[in-house]
Amino acid sequence: MKYVLVTGGVVSGLGKGVTASSIGVVLKACGLRVTTIKIDPYLNTDAGTMSPFEHGEVFVLDDGGEVDLDLGNYERFLDIKLTRDNNITTGKIYQAVINKERRGDYLGKTVQVVPHITDEIQDWIERVAMNPVDGKEGPPDVCVIELGGTIGDIESMPFIEALGQFSYRVGHGNFCLVHVSLVPVLNVVGEQKTKPTQHSVRGLRGLGLAPDVLACRSTEPLEEHVKVKLSQFCHVLISNIVNLHDVTNIWHIPLLLRDQKAHEAILKVLELQYAGKVPREPKLAEWTERATKFDKLKTPVNIAMVGKYTGLSDSYLSVLKALLHASVAMERKLIVDWVPSCDLEDSSAKETPEAHKKAWKLLKGADGILVPGGFGDRGVQGKILAAKYARENNVPYLGICLGMQIAVIEFARSVMKLRGANSTEFDPAATSPCVIFMPEGSKTHMGATMRLGSRRTYFQVIGCKSAKLYGNAASVEERHRHRYEVNPDMVPDFERAGLQFVGKDESGRRMEIIELPSHKFFIGAQFHPEFKSRPGKPSPLFLGLIAAASGQLEPLLQRSCNNPMKTPMPGKVPKRKLYPTPVKNPLNGLVNGFVSDQLRRLRFSKPGPSSSDLPATHGSDILTRNVLRSVEAD
Repeated sequence: MKYVLVTGGVVSGLGKGVTASSIGVVLKACGLRVTTIKIDPYLNTDAGTMSPFEHGEVFVLDDGGEVDLDLGNYERFLDIKLTRDNNITTGKIYQAVINKERRGDYLGKTVQVVPHITDEIQDWIERVAMNPVDGKEGPPDVCVIELGGTIGDIESMPFIEALGQFSYRVGHGNFCLVHVSLVPVLNVVGEQKTKPTQHSVRGLRGLGLAPDVLACRSTEPLEEHVKVKLSQFCHVLISNIVNLHDVTNIWHIPLLLRDQKAHEAILKVLELQYAGKVPREPKLAEWTERATKFDKLKTPVNIAMVGKYTGLSDSYLSVLKALLHASVAMERKLIVDWVPSCDLEDSSAKETPEAHKKAWKLLKGADGILVPGGFGDRGVQGKILAAKYARENNVPYLGICLGMQIAVIEFARSVMKLRGANSTEFDPAATSPCVIFMPEGSKTHMGATMRLGSRRTYFQVIGCKSAKLYGNAASVEERHRHRYEVNPDMVPDFERAGLQFVGKDESGRRMEIIELPSHKFFIGAQFHPEFKSRPGKPSPLFLGLIAAASGQLEPLLQRSCNNPMKTPMPGKVPKRKLYPTPVKNPLNGLVNGFVSDQLRRLRFSKPGPSSSDLPATHGSDILTRNVLRSVEAD
């Protein structure tokens, strides 16, 4: 097994995540099998309980892991499926060590950061790196590890010490360190400055790690004399200094690495230059075509993103990427209009009239409306108004998770005249509870207690738009993250009023997809289709939204029907009990949150537990217009 470690210096947000992903793309294009690991030094066990304002969106994996958004970058770039164990946190490591100490695994020794914490980190990396993530048998060839944070952070110290030991543990030729740093330009001087990178590398060396490759972030290409100076003071070969300057879209990053022969530098350190006797060369024709195609797009499509975290685009990173994938596939230039949902509400007209006016102007000028997931009641009324506008004016609408529940509530209030319709999340005493708390959830523990991970949805209506978009498949698997669901007892009333529930789970009582048949495109999904969207394989529902917003829906539906997805066709879907036990599918990895007595017995009766940072645009890959407004953290 070979390892590539990506660290960052000077400032956060340089782009370690996309750099690590792009390195993986180039190595994969050289014929190597690649896996990835993200290390987050925070004490949280996982990202599930953190506000989007803290670390951006929470990305959900097939196994239900709630992880850092960089794992989403890895999956999108490399087209792989990771597990929760591919995201290491300080909380997971300490929890594992404490569990071992409680079982007596350390045989009375004093448990310390060195060697016990550092050994656990190294063991975790070695164990997870061997797991295949590309659907093939056998271990990968290379594991790309990203260390979150910045060199010098106090919370990173145990990981840096462990990785220093790990480089000797795996031996020469098996470990390559890529350090991402900043080469700024002071406006007064107008000169590229190397001193921040020099100090960053000096600090890294002082901690026992020496970079093999320098990846220098800058606004413009590095001047040659700057590379010479960096090589001299950082003790890195000029050929191993790579410049990652700002580009028009992030799909150019792997091409930058290829053009500067970064793969040769990394493969040389890892002693993987040759496949047999033939030098490895990356085959990136598809990436080149995609990046070039994006730059040539001219015809715009405006999508109004109605949410409560619009002050930070990373809060909806996967949604943005899914929109981008779909817009490129439909040959449209994506323009995202950020609409804070609270600015659409009637109260905003009195308190902040200018923001209210701008928000409605953007909403009414959009070609399509998207309401993403979220939690809490702030801005909910604004989302309901957005769904109502889309329904009444035949504007393409896609509601995701909460966005689907919002559409159901709006339909109940406006069409069915149920004035007391609401979700028990917002009004526990609602007279018409359209959306209810799921019985298997926990109301006392927040972490890892939602309905998480990949679940199968069965289509109920032949010929509905959703089924056509999925190639007339009988069922699909998508990722979920929710505590509340549509009240199954009210479904017959909704269907009599004209709202179709075209997708349900295996029990037939949990609603997964809604549609309005008479509408141009009005679809809501309880799951999160954005998590499985890929640059070359856009999410079908996002593809449908962009197609409907750009007047291309009918040709798309025809093409989708002519190219059906290969999914099993069940003769009859078995009706399963909806809530068989209070505990379902105990997870093998260490998770944060509620552990019932039954699950605790299942887990601890065994010998032991198993095992972007780049700015969202990196130039301007998505055009956005912000409605300027301060947004408080929830």
